[in-house]
Amino acid sequence: MQFFPAIVSGFRQYVTIKGRAPRSAYWYWILFYILLNLVCVNIDNFLAGGTMTPDHQSGPVELSFLLLVFLPTIALSVRRLHDINRSGWWLLIATIPVIGAIVLIIWHCTKGTEGDNRFGADPLATAQ
Repeated sequence: MQFFPAIVSGFRQYVTIKGRAPRSAYWYWILFYILLNLVCVNIDNFLAGGTMTPDHQSGPVELSFLLLVFLPTIALSVRRLHDINRSGWWLLIATIPVIGAIVLIIWHCTKGTEGDNRFGADPLATAQ
């Protein structure tokens, strides 16, 4: 999956947790999230007259962006877990400090199940 189709897919399936998402869709979404978040922080910093520090609280533009992408990010993470044949409830492992985040990153980097699994058809097989 390419960058722009991945972003469009993320917004189209805004709160859809059924199905599967390939690694490329997830990581392109994360790239989009990081880049736009940096842009929003800079816009907020500009609007504040350049007075924001690195330990700032979210400004109005960044907060709006974070609210906009919160649900799609959760839904995409759940679909990514489905791709490796894990329940979306495993996302709660992130509540375990440090270890949970490391486990999720490893799982999000793991190649998805080839062929169908209990969560649906292989998204890479149907994309071709």
